[in-house]
Amino acid sequence: MFGDRMPSAIRFVEILADTGVSHGLIGPREVPRLWERHVLNCAVIEDAFPQDARLIDVGSGAGLPGVALAIARPDLDVHLVEPMQRRTEWLTATVTDLGLDNVTVHRGRAEELVGVVSAPWVTARAVARTAKLARWCVPLLDGRGTVVAMKGRSAQEELDADRRDLTKLGLVEAVISEHGGSVLEEPTLTLDLSFEPKVRRAGSSRKGSRKR
Repeated sequence: MFGDRMPSAIRFVEILADTGVSHGLIGPREVPRLWERHVLNCAVIEDAFPQDARLIDVGSGAGLPGVALAIARPDLDVHLVEPMQRRTEWLTATVTDLGLDNVTVHRGRAEELVGVVSAPWVTARAVARTAKLARWCVPLLDGRGTVVAMKGRSAQEELDADRRDLTKLGLVEAVISEHGGSVLEEPTLTLDLSFEPKVRRAGSSRKGSRKR
């Protein structure tokens, strides 16, 4: 999965087990299963994104999935969005420690960063139910784009329940994908939602700009 970047992945797990716990980003009981349940669980969705893709990780928290993806795929341009100062400081320190030059950390809620950062791809893990998550993510899409939402077995149920709201947001396609079947005992599921926003967003002329 990580190839010659395995040392960075190992270091990331060490950081999660140390300051990730002390900062309240990872529960102490999660430490023994950081690899499979968290880092690998996130890294395997790298096959959802094309070469050199720019993507936003909304509610990045402990850098999952954003940092794991940036390690697995150095070609990706990864933007971590997190509103809490303590967490953004931790993310910045972690990115620096790992030497990841393909990651930018943004402090703020997703809705506050519309027009500041945008991308064709947005991802998130364990942030909110599908409809609410989409309301936060769709305005960050660079025109027509895709939200890759990490979901559990409830993916189909959430899609069925929220489809009407998603359609109002401009949903044009919804696919449930499996990732990592060859490396994980239970594959990671993503709900891949493609949107074509119906209204041009204010500030879209600034799309793609970075804030460090």
